[in-house]
Order: sequence, then structure tokens, then C-alpha cells
Amino acid sequence: MMKKVLVSGLAGAVIFVAWAFVLNGILGFNARLGMKQVPDEAQVHEMLKTKIIEPGQYICNPALTSDSRFPENEPVFGIRYSGVGHEAAGFGMILGLIQFLVMPLIGAWMLSKTSELFRARFINRVLFLVMIGLLVAIAGDLGSFGIGGSPLTVALIFAVRTIAAWTIVGLAIAAIMRPELK
Repeated sequence: MMKKVLVSGLAGAVIFVAWAFVLNGILGFNARLGMKQVPDEAQVHEMLKTKIIEPGQYICNPALTSDSRFPENEPVFGIRYSGVGHEAAGFGMILGLIQFLVMPLIGAWMLSKTSELFRARFINRVLFLVMIGLLVAIAGDLGSFGIGGSPLTVALIFAVRTIAAWTIVGLAIAAIMRPELK
């Protein structure tokens, strides 16, 4: 069974990498939806550089009204600063590849711990991994929505992307993780 876990997990990792390459590298999905260009970027960057010097997540609220309340229908900005610049892109890609390797291996291992009766049906094996994708989407993608976060439409689109990726990975893992014939 361990060999099936490793082979199916590696197949899932290859699919995650291919999925990310097509979606982001070729189609520019993340860049178009998740990262927008700031008007007057050079001036905004210089101002932020002087105001935000510690890594962290920041909220920029509008000024309070005379009765000490936040004004209605005014934007709230979220700012994230990790403490690194573009020089860390390579390291970030390596971490992403490690995630793409580890996640399907964990999913395949978890599936291997279910009963043989459960694993006997292909649809059960696929849906098991789709449910992992659903949990990841709810905790990660939908969790990014809110004040200073992602717009709801972007969070929902990213959640669908995550569930779709886990569905494709689930199909591959389920095809390899067939129960032993007795």
C-alpha cells in the first residue's frame, strides 16, 4: 500500500505543478485576479516604504467621523509586507513545489487509511480528495475575503480553482489507489 501512496501522491504532485503552470504561467490566472497594478505605483511604493518598515499585515482605515465611527461606504485597504522583495521569488517557488508534493502525498496517505470497503468504489476515492480540496478552499481561499482582504468574487473564483485542482488530482490518485484484489 505504501508504494501506491507514494506513486499516487507523486502523480498528484505532477498534476498540481502542471495545473499551476497552465493556469498561472500560461493563462496568468493569479496575476489577473489576485494581483492588480496600483496607479502611481512608484509614488505609492516610496510612501509605503517609509511608513511600513516591519513585516506584517496592515489595515488602512478611513478617518473616524465626529462621533468616533468608521464612515459608511469608505474603502478599507489591506497591506501585506513579508519583509522580502523580488529576490525571494525563487525561494517562494521552491516552497510552492514542496507544497505541491506534500499535499497530494498526505491526501493519498489519508485515503489509504480508510476502509477497503470505502476504497472499493472509484467515486468514493475521488470524492474523498475533492472534500480535502473543499476544506482547503474554505479555510484558505474563502478565508481571504473580508475587510482589507480579497473581494468575495475573487475568493469564490479561487475556491473553485482549488476544488477543481483537487478534483483532477483526486481522479489520478483514485485511479492508482485501487484496492488490492483478493
